[in-house]
Amino acid sequence: MKDDFNAKVNEYLPLRDVVFQNLRQAILKGELEPGERLMEIHLAKRLGVSRTPIREAIRKLELEGLVDMVPRRGAVVASITRKDMRDVLEVRRTLEMLAVEVACERISQGELEKLRAAGREFERSGGSGDIIRLVQADMAFHEIIYAATGNLRLVNILGNLREQMYRYRMEYLKDTSSYGQLNREHERIYEGIRDKDKETACQAIREHIDNQETAILQAIQENNR
Repeated sequence: MKDDFNAKVNEYLPLRDVVFQNLRQAILKGELEPGERLMEIHLAKRLGVSRTPIREAIRKLELEGLVDMVPRRGAVVASITRKDMRDVLEVRRTLEMLAVEVACERISQGELEKLRAAGREFERSGGSGDIIRLVQADMAFHEIIYAATGNLRLVNILGNLREQMYRYRMEYLKDTSSYGQLNREHERIYEGIRDKDKETACQAIREHIDNQETAILQAIQENNR
C-alpha cells in the first residue's frame, strides 16, 4: 500500500464521511491501485482514526463497486473490468437517451443557458491539466440535462449511477487527445436539446457514450499489458 496518498480533513463532515471521501478519492486517483488490499489497521493508522470508520467506509465503497471482498484476502480495490464497464454504460446509455428526450420537451431557457455554459467550462477545463476539475465539469454538463427533465426518480437513479461512472470518466478523460471530440459531442447534444430535436439529441448522446466505451476498453487493454 502506498504511504503517500493525501488525507484531507473536512471539519464540517462526520468522521465516517471524511474517511470515506479520502479512501474514495485515493482509489479514483489511482493512489490506491486495483487489486491492492485495504488493511484496516494500516488505514486507521494512516488516517489517524479507529478501525470502525474504516470498516464503514469500506462497506460503502463496496456498494459503489470500488472495493471487492475476496475470500482469505479481505477488501481489495476493485479492478476495472470489461463486463463491469459494459454493464454500467449499457444502463447509462438507455437512461441518458431517455433524459435528453424528456429534456427536449421540458428544458427552460435558464437551464439551456446553464447547459451551454457548462459545455464551455468543460472546454476550458481541458486545458487546465486538472483531471478532477475536468471530471467535475463533465458531470455538471450531464447533470443539467438530468435536472431539466423534472423527473426526480430519473434524476435520483442517474445520480446513483454517477458514482459508479466516476472511475470510467477518470479513465477516458486521461486521454487529452480526445478533448476536441468530446467538446464537439457536447455541442451536438446541446444543439439537439436547444432545437427540441429528439432524434438528433438521442443519437448524439448515444454516440457520446459509445465513444467513451471504446476509449475505456482501450485503456483497460493497455493497463493489462
